[in-house]
Amino acid sequence: MSTIDQSGHPSSVAKVAAALAEAGQQAAADGIRILPAEVRTAAQAAEALGVEVGAIANSLVFRSRTGGSETALLALTSGAHRADTAFLASLTGADEVGKADADFVREHTGQPIGGVAPVGHPAALTTVVDTALRAHDVVWAAAGHPKSVYPTTFDGLVALTGGTPAAVAGGGQDGRP
Repeated sequence: MSTIDQSGHPSSVAKVAAALAEAGQQAAADGIRILPAEVRTAAQAAEALGVEVGAIANSLVFRSRTGGSETALLALTSGAHRADTAFLASLTGADEVGKADADFVREHTGQPIGGVAPVGHPAALTTVVDTALRAHDVVWAAAGHPKSVYPTTFDGLVALTGGTPAAVAGGGQDGRP
């Protein structure tokens, strides 16, 4: 694992580093790591970092449909469980929340599946942050590329994204199922 080299990383990682710094999270920007191999799943990221899978903040982009309108919804979930799409729809007032394909993800985030960061997107996304991430002092999030991650906290993710804290596996705002 190496720290980020400002001259040799993909432009999406540079955008994430700049967005973190602009949001006052310079320590997170300075903490971006480029891993030796792609880590497209929470289990792969946890293994590469030597942490619990629950400390990985999966960035899941969903298609959110309301009436005839379709937007992207970002759920930052603990790698220890899956997001409940019916709950996400209810929480956000959407008629339906469903799977997004790679083209949709790239269009709305500018980043590839497996490397979607909480920030650095062409436009702000409605974001939900999994309250299960509170259980970890350090949470690892993708930094714009499948080989990049950075350390942060649950509170850091909420502040950075303006996200709504919720138990994304289903349940109430307080994190209880």
